[in-house]
Amino acid sequence: MTAINQTLSLQTVEGSHERDSARINDSGIERVPDSIVIERALEISVEIDDSDTYPLGVTMRTPGSDTELVLGFLLSEGIIQNIHDVKGLSVGDDKGVVSLAQSSTFDPDVHSRMSTISSSCGVCGRISVDGMLNNPDSAICDDLKINLDTVNACIISMKQHQTLFKFTGGSHATASFTPEGDLERIYEDIGRHNSMDKLVGSYLSDCNLPITDRIVVVSGRASFDLVQKALVAGFPIMVSIGAPSTMAIDMANEHGLTLACFAKSRSISVFSGTSRIEI
Repeated sequence: MTAINQTLSLQTVEGSHERDSARINDSGIERVPDSIVIERALEISVEIDDSDTYPLGVTMRTPGSDTELVLGFLLSEGIIQNIHDVKGLSVGDDKGVVSLAQSSTFDPDVHSRMSTISSSCGVCGRISVDGMLNNPDSAICDDLKINLDTVNACIISMKQHQTLFKFTGGSHATASFTPEGDLERIYEDIGRHNSMDKLVGSYLSDCNLPITDRIVVVSGRASFDLVQKALVAGFPIMVSIGAPSTMAIDMANEHGLTLACFAKSRSISVFSGTSRIEI
């Protein structure tokens, strides 16, 4: 093979870094820079009474919107129910420290993690998932209805706004849409559960929970932890580009969430809550 040394300019976006690579094919080797999604650890801990500090674990994430990530994570874990359960929050140097109010429901025996939360697993390290199963306790709104036109509009719009994915091919996205299919908010991260936490945390920070009149769309598969996070936030409809898991389907059915997967142009597979889909 023939080595070809070539210097190219590379445009990077927030959440990515440039790394050297060697592209090898039948014509030889081409040395080019590539845009790679950032993966970095974020340590999350909570303080009680401004004295006792408890580590919740380490999550592997793409830096950016860390405040929203921490808030969404605490909500989905059942540690807080609203923004008033948080007295203070500081994020910096890859650490997030939350001062909890007395109204929070933090239990170190339940909420402490035993290991790192990887970018591919949102529940790894938990001692038990029992608390997560009990979190969604509010009734899901039945008023929201959508059709295939809405789903199609959501898919097209989300793909157009996945900037980090366009440059790196290595990020997941979670987005919220109006009933008409208009994009409201979108977050990207190397971890699909992180992108969901960032989205939900942004609504929590604005005191806009529960989210009863919006559709949540995820760019990958519908896993149990994503369904649980969507339920805690109050979303009545969740659309996934990829496949669901058995636990995701069972939880969606148990709590009345519409779960539509394998979403593509003019086609979806609905595994629960078909009454919200108009034909």
